[in-house]
Amino acid sequence: MGQKQQPTADPIAEPKKRRRVGFSNIDAGVEAKECIKIYLVSRKEEVDSADSFCIDPIDLSSFFDEDGKIYGYQGLKITIWVSCVSFHAYADITFQSTADGGKGITDLKAALQRIFAETIIENKDDFLLTFSTETNLIRSIISSGEILKHKASNGHINNSNSHLEAANSDVEVVRMVVGSTAAGHLYSCLIPLVLLLVDGSSPIDVIDSRWELYVLIQKKPDQQGEIQCRLLGFTAIYRFFHYPESSRLRLSQILVLPPYQHKGYGRYLLEVLNNVAVSEDVYDLTVEEPLDYFQHVRTCVDIPRLLVFDPIQHAVSSVVSCMKEGKLSKKIHIPRFMPPPSVINDVRKSLKINKKQFLKCWEVLIYLALDPVDKYMEDYVSVISKRVKDDIIGKDSGTAGKRLIEVPGDYDQEMSFVMCRSQAGEASSVQMDENETTQEEQLRQLVDERVKEIKLIAQKVSVH
Repeated sequence: MGQKQQPTADPIAEPKKRRRVGFSNIDAGVEAKECIKIYLVSRKEEVDSADSFCIDPIDLSSFFDEDGKIYGYQGLKITIWVSCVSFHAYADITFQSTADGGKGITDLKAALQRIFAETIIENKDDFLLTFSTETNLIRSIISSGEILKHKASNGHINNSNSHLEAANSDVEVVRMVVGSTAAGHLYSCLIPLVLLLVDGSSPIDVIDSRWELYVLIQKKPDQQGEIQCRLLGFTAIYRFFHYPESSRLRLSQILVLPPYQHKGYGRYLLEVLNNVAVSEDVYDLTVEEPLDYFQHVRTCVDIPRLLVFDPIQHAVSSVVSCMKEGKLSKKIHIPRFMPPPSVINDVRKSLKINKKQFLKCWEVLIYLALDPVDKYMEDYVSVISKRVKDDIIGKDSGTAGKRLIEVPGDYDQEMSFVMCRSQAGEASSVQMDENETTQEEQLRQLVDERVKEIKLIAQKVSVH
C-alpha cells in the first residue's frame, strides 16, 4: 500500500498579513467514490495503465466513517489495482496535506483492510511479482473440484453454450465443497469482490460444508503453450436438507467479473445449476432475494425449458381459450388464471422450478401463446392488473402476506385468532400511498413495468 504526500507551495513566498481571529471551517469530508478508483488487471503491464478495466462498486461509503466520508485530507486520490490472477490488491494513495478539521483524520489503511483484508499487499513490487508467482493458483485450487458437463437444450452433454461470446470448448464449471481447504481459500480471495460488486452481500461461512462453489473457468494456453485457468465468475449455493431424504438448493451469491459480463456467462452458470438440480433430483432450486436484472436472466433461462414441457401445455391452452372468448376488461370480476396445483407440482418435480418462479414465468407463457397478441392485449393487461392489485392492495409489507382472522371461542376473545397466508399470491414489499388516486397511479405504473418486462423476455426467448 503506497502512500505519499505531494509537495505544497512555498510558504515564504506569501506576503505577511495581519492575523485575524476567527473560526476554522469544519471539514466537510469527501465521498469515498469521488476519490477512489478500482481497476481489475490480469497482467502486470496493465498496472498504472489508464486503459485498465475500472469497476463500479455497489457502495464504498459503508467501509468508511459513520457517514461514509473520508476526513482530514486535501487532494486525496486512491487508486487500487486488483489482480485477476491471484486476487491480491495494491493501493496507491496520494494527497497534498492532512489536517484535523474537526472530524479527525480517517485511517485509510484500516478502512481498506475492512474491504481487502489479507489480500492487500503494501509493497508495489511484491504485488507485481504475484503475476508470475501465482500464475497457477486457480488451476491448482480447482484441481480438487468436480468438472460439470454442460447439458445443451438439445439433450447432448458438452462444455458449450450457444449464447457465449467466447469459444465454446474452453469454458467449464467446477464444483467445490466450501468446507474443503482449497475452496475456502478461493472464496476468501474473492470476498473483496463480493463486498464491492454483489449488492447487500455478506461473506458465507467457509467452514460449513453445506456451501458449494460453482466456479466458471476459462482455459487458454499461454505463450509457452501451458494451459492457464482464468476465473470468469462463480456462484455460491447452499444445500438444505428437505424431509424426508431430499435436499433443496438455494443460490445465495452469483458474480461474473465485470470484464466478462453481458457475454452469456451468467446464463451459462444458471443452465449448469439447472442441470445439477435435475440430475441430482433435488426438491427445487431457489434464489435468495434476486435483483431485477438477475431475475430477468433467470426467467429467460426458464421459459425455453417450460415451452417444451408437455405437462403444462394443456393448462396454457385452456387459459388462452378463455381469454379469447370475450372482453375480460369489461367484466366486474376478472379471473386470475392461475395454473392448476398439479401443474405447479409437475414443474417443480421435473424442472425443479419453485412455485414463486413458475408463477412469474406463467404470465410470460400466456403472453407467448396469445396469437395475435395485439388483438387480446387489453384483456391480457387486465389479468396482469388484477394479479398486481391482489398481491399489493390491503397487504402491509410488515405482515409478509399474512392476515389475522378472529374465531369464536370460550377463551379470551382478544387471544382467539388464526393467522393464515393470503391465497392471492406472495406478499409485496411495495409501499403503497394511502390516497386512493395516488394508489391507482402507482398500480398503473407497476402494471406497465411488468408488461414491459414480459414483452422484453418474450422478445428475447423468441429470438433464441
